[in-house]
Formats: sequence, C-alpha cells, structure tokens
Amino acid sequence: MAIRTPKKQKQQQQQESMSRYQKVGVFVDAQNMYHSAKHLYQSRVNFGAILKRAINDRQLIRAFAYAIKTESGEEEAFLEALKKEGFELKVKDLQVFPGGVKKGDWDVGIAIDAVILADKIDVAVLVEGDGDFVPLVEYLKTNKGVKVEVMAFRRSSSSKLISSADQFIDLEEEKETFLFRK
Repeated sequence: MAIRTPKKQKQQQQQESMSRYQKVGVFVDAQNMYHSAKHLYQSRVNFGAILKRAINDRQLIRAFAYAIKTESGEEEAFLEALKKEGFELKVKDLQVFPGGVKKGDWDVGIAIDAVILADKIDVAVLVEGDGDFVPLVEYLKTNKGVKVEVMAFRRSSSSKLISSADQFIDLEEEKETFLFRK
C-alpha cells in the first residue's frame, strides 16, 4: 500500500477539485453492454449506476444511449428505462437481409456523435468494449485534446481499446454496483 505524503494528498485534492469543472459526454452502446452482461454474467446492466460513475461528479453535457429496435417491440420497456435514467436515446431499426442475416450496430453513429460533441467536452466516456473504436479514441485525444475513458467488462473488451484509452474502468470489478441479477 502506498503511503500518501502531504504533497501527494494536496495534488490529489487539486486534481479532484479540478475534475469537477470537466465537461463530460457519455456514449453508451446499450446493445453491447446488454448482451455482455447477459452472456457473461446472466445479469442485466444497471445503466443508472454506469451513468453516475461516468459523470463522477463532473458536469454532464450529454449522455447518449444507442439501441436497436426490433419488429416485435420487446425492447420498449428497456428503452423507457434508459430515458428515465437520463439518457438521450438514439434508436434505429434492426436490419434483416435476404437470407436472414441480421445487423444492428451503432459504431458509425457513436463515432460521429463523439466527434460532433468533442469541441464542447473535456472528457468522452465510451461505454463500449469494441476495438473498432480505437481510431475514434486516438482522434479525440490527438486532434481534439479530449480525455477518453472507457467503461466496459474487461472479458468482452478489446485490449487495444483498453490500452488506447486514458482510463479504463472495468465494470467487472464492481459487479454488485453495475449489474442486476436476474
């Protein structure tokens, strides 16, 4: 265990007080998180707890949750719950191709929204584990000076995404906070 000197304590207090002034944008791949929790832990995600941790006593500018809508509409209660937690919903229809192949992802939409918001935020929090987001992380950091934090389950996250982020928050380390048991 590290011993904190008065100088280190003062530096930490200054960092914490400065972080309160950081403007944060949160980008949640709701489908990715939902399926990771379901398959890895047989649980549901506590999106309210994730948003609270992502904001972390900083100034929230916008929080997006990206989801896919099916023909059956079974996700309506889920989408309503996300809205109640304070997310702006971005929803699109599940694409079904000839032959039965289904596709529903928001990778480009998340990236575009993050780039658009980059000039208005200090920190982008990606709640996502997909390695396809490494170029976005690098762009935000290098071209926009935005700090990038990634929140996801380590077991379903790209090691390249984890290492490219300024900070990685492993949701698995606090399962009792971020997951609801079925």
